[in-house]
Amino acid sequence: MSVTLPESLDAWRVVSARRSFEGTLPIATLSRLSEALAGTDGLVQFELDFGRDSLGTDYVAVRAQARLTLTCQRTLEPFVLPVVVDTRLGLIRHERDEAGLPPDYEALLVPEDGRLNPADVIEDELLLALPLVPVNPDSSLPDEVTGHDVEEDSGEGHSGNPFAVLRELKK
Repeated sequence: MSVTLPESLDAWRVVSARRSFEGTLPIATLSRLSEALAGTDGLVQFELDFGRDSLGTDYVAVRAQARLTLTCQRTLEPFVLPVVVDTRLGLIRHERDEAGLPPDYEALLVPEDGRLNPADVIEDELLLALPLVPVNPDSSLPDEVTGHDVEEDSGEGHSGNPFAVLRELKK
């Protein structure tokens, strides 16, 4: 296992050598991911395993975990979302090769020169793991927004029919 992650590597050479990399990356160094976050503190722990499966498919197994700070779209407050990525990417030379990948593989199109930036692969997978609309599961809307009153929640003055108020206005 190598602790340092190269800036660029030859995908086909590391597949043949069955190389593995593991370590940490500062979240702040992942510029595209940082743009989607409310804060860039912390580290991404990762493992990349390159190899060839029994069917002859070249792959990279990507495992990463990080605690990412997002802005809750319900409360507009920052919250920390633990993100775990565990995926296997089939390395392909041409888009048409994607059809030949096993069903549990995602495609990763490798440029013609075979050069791959492993930090970009990790960043791409973390971006894909982000929710479209981040909402803190521990949050709730304030009473001013929902219109709920503490008395209403206790059952006082609450009728079962939502149109009861309209009926009273009509009189």
